[in-house]
Formats: sequence, structure tokens, C-alpha cells
Amino acid sequence: MVFLKNPYVLTAAHFAAALLAVIIFLAIFEIVTQYKDWEEIKRGNVSVAMATGGKIFGICNIIRYSIQHNDGIGHTLLWSSYGFLLLLIAYFVFEFLTPMFKVDEEIAADNRAVGLLSMVISIAMSYVIGASII
Repeated sequence: MVFLKNPYVLTAAHFAAALLAVIIFLAIFEIVTQYKDWEEIKRGNVSVAMATGGKIFGICNIIRYSIQHNDGIGHTLLWSSYGFLLLLIAYFVFEFLTPMFKVDEEIAADNRAVGLLSMVISIAMSYVIGASII
């Protein structure tokens, strides 16, 4: 595919693939959480906004590492998907490691401490996941 050698076309292709991946991955996060992200954000729930922002940053950071370390869009999406799966596992581990409260319920109740911690975990884990992408 000669046209993908053009840096403008390649950038647009990566952008389009990343945008699609972010939409799909956020939809999966929406399914596994007990609250509706966009409804809560519309209501002004800052905790949900922080947690969702952390997820978006985390997903995009993983995609960034995938783009840097892979030549083709296919491999980039494969590694991005694998990285997202690991980020999703980190989310469940966070819930598991806090048995004294339910993370989703606290975020839905606008507990900003939990929302902030959720955001930081998503961002931090995305760096760990991204660093291991080849």
C-alpha cells in the first residue's frame, strides 16, 4: 500500500483507527461499570468525569505506544486491544483490592477521592502497559 507511505495519509489512518478504538474501548468500559458515564457527566458528576478521563488518557497512551512500536495499522490495533484488555484487568483488580467499598458505587456517588484514584490508576497502568509493548 503505497499511499500509506505518505506521512499525511499514515497520520490520518492512525488517527481514524485510534478514534474508532477509543470509541469501542469506552463502550466496553461503559458495559462493565455500574453507572452510565455520559449521563453522570451530564449531571455534573466530577468523579465519573475523572475516572472516564483517566480511561480515555490510558487508552490513548496505550495506542500511542502501539503506534510507536509497530509499522502497520493492524499490528497497532492488535497491540492496542491487548493493552486495553490489560487496562480492563487493572480496573477489576482495583475493585478487588478495595473490599471495604465498591469503586463503581463510590464513583457514581461522586466520591472524588475514589474518582481521582481511579483516574491515576488508569493513567499509571497505561504507562506500564505501554512500556512493554513491542
